[in-house]
Amino acid sequence: MHQPYKVEEIKQIKERVEGAKAIVLVDYKGINIEEVNSLRGRMRNARVDYFVSKNTFIKIALNDLGITALDEYLIGPTAVAVSLEDEVAPARELANFKKAEMKDKAFPTFKAGFISGSVINVEGLKQFADLPSKEQLLSMVLQGLNAPISGLVGALSGVLRKFVYAIDAIAQKQDEEK
Repeated sequence: MHQPYKVEEIKQIKERVEGAKAIVLVDYKGINIEEVNSLRGRMRNARVDYFVSKNTFIKIALNDLGITALDEYLIGPTAVAVSLEDEVAPARELANFKKAEMKDKAFPTFKAGFISGSVINVEGLKQFADLPSKEQLLSMVLQGLNAPISGLVGALSGVLRKFVYAIDAIAQKQDEEK
């Protein structure tokens, strides 16, 4: 493996994977060029790096970074989806792509994932794919925190409204008595 292009390829993979929050290995057979381009566009928009390389190069690069748990999954055609920011994004985007554009095809097929230092199996990746994005989760939390305050404001405004109606009714009654 002393050929310069091999060393450079491994170096590039290491740079792309280093510091990743999520690495997902995918079996990519059965996808045409138009579909690959569409998938790459989706991945780019989600800030996920998606690439294909030789399993040997991927294995060497991952091993150099101390990730050996994915070695057994590096067989057959393998694509790699990497996110440096969001643990859920690669699995979610691959699943969304399959639902939207590959309805009657078997692609993409998850092989395994490496998220936050743990190997995730196919079922785990499918569960990750169903999770909302970080922004959506934060929004849900903020809505949950905001709900009691909104309820209190509504209750107080209702009491205030009833008080104003009572005062108005008393004033109308006094006007009628005069």
